[in-house]
Amino acid sequence: MKLMIASDLHGSAYYTKKLMDAFANEQPGKLLLLGDLLYHGPRNALPRDYDCMAVAEMLNAVKDQILAVRGNCDCEVDQMVLQFPIMADYALLEWEGVTLYATHGHLWDEVNTPPMAKGTVLLNGHFHVPTAHKHDGWHYINPGSTSIPKDGSVGSYLILEGRTFTWKDMDGKAYQSYSID
Repeated sequence: MKLMIASDLHGSAYYTKKLMDAFANEQPGKLLLLGDLLYHGPRNALPRDYDCMAVAEMLNAVKDQILAVRGNCDCEVDQMVLQFPIMADYALLEWEGVTLYATHGHLWDEVNTPPMAKGTVLLNGHFHVPTAHKHDGWHYINPGSTSIPKDGSVGSYLILEGRTFTWKDMDGKAYQSYSID
């Protein structure tokens, strides 16, 4: 079963709609959101079609299929309009035999790692750049940003299927993959 992973929507109704279209096409078991859902933050330009309430409505429509962690731009006011929990700093989950430590990246990241068991995949957004690195006993993966990609990257999301992560642009075209075998 597929797991869809996305981060850093930053209130873009345009890119959230693209993500919801991709969600409908991909038919994953769950959508894991790695934070920064509604607000664009003071260091980012306004994303295309900035509309926090429209983003909340689209996400709430699939609330039973969402797992989410808090980003540095997410706050208690955001939780008041979202009908699924977003205030946890991390989530530790098993997905078909793969251990995932999901966090936004402002507290823990590839350099400042949380305590993790051997074989764990550390997932975080925050940096807006699609990345995958193997470390001694664990893997680091970043899906990039759906709405404000940086360092020449494109808006993207991830699909985890089996033990392979595949990055796709916001039109659903695969452009990179990484296997944790």
